[in-house]
Amino acid sequence: MGKAERAVLEPTAAAADDDALLALLAAGLRLQSNDALWKVSGNTLAHRSLLRDVGGTWNRLDQCWEFLGDDPTAKLAAALEAIPAPAGHNSGEPAPLKPHYHGHRGRVRERVLKAGIDSLPDYELLELLLFYSIERVDTKPLAKRLLERFGTLGDIFAADPAELREFEIDQKTMIHFRAMREVGRRLAERKVKDMPVLTNWQQLIDYCHAALAHEKTEQFRILFLDRKNVLIADEVQQRGTIDHTPVYPREVVKRALDHNAAALILVHNHPTRPISITLDHATTL
Repeated sequence: MGKAERAVLEPTAAAADDDALLALLAAGLRLQSNDALWKVSGNTLAHRSLLRDVGGTWNRLDQCWEFLGDDPTAKLAAALEAIPAPAGHNSGEPAPLKPHYHGHRGRVRERVLKAGIDSLPDYELLELLLFYSIERVDTKPLAKRLLERFGTLGDIFAADPAELREFEIDQKTMIHFRAMREVGRRLAERKVKDMPVLTNWQQLIDYCHAALAHEKTEQFRILFLDRKNVLIADEVQQRGTIDHTPVYPREVVKRALDHNAAALILVHNHPTRPISITLDHATTL
């Protein structure tokens, strides 16, 4: 191909590229490139199927779609052009009304980023957590119903699967709840683990409360201490019924010797309202 012919075609190709870029911008999509990696961000949720079909891969960390190799602009523009015109877009039909919660999740996240999360009431905090396990649904009514039924966030996270099924809670959300409860227990544990617990008695009470407060049956736990009264282990030794749990002294002593513990704190709960947790003082072995 001669120079004159290339001179004629190059502006046309450039114009086509500009039209493709304008089509992406009109759809709310932004394209960035870095070597052979192309990233598409913006209004990707509405076009996620299209972006996947064209060969994109979702990057959860950067919240964008990635394309390797050639510039995907032309393919994306062609795919956008092939989408049928929606109702209300020069079709003579009225556009469907958006649900009242449209954009609500974005507004909640923005409020948290600007003002912090401390000011959120329990139902909004639970609603925010549900964003990440329940997609494209208004979760505020569910959050309020769960709190009305169970009372506290801790009781929700500790609820039995059968109880949660009454609210059509799926397995993904149940796992999310279990993880949140375990996170709370481990955060409380960090304040007493590897520290002299007898000089941090309130923190020890707070940890036992986090571990036992929402149990539906009695538990017998053992806190193993070293010679400096530092917590070296915490074990559930027995699980019982709603008003009783067995204790076997032989097993208690055996586990104490296994941990080379110098002292013990014996803990058990009473699954009543208000919640009751009993700690027996450390006893030197």
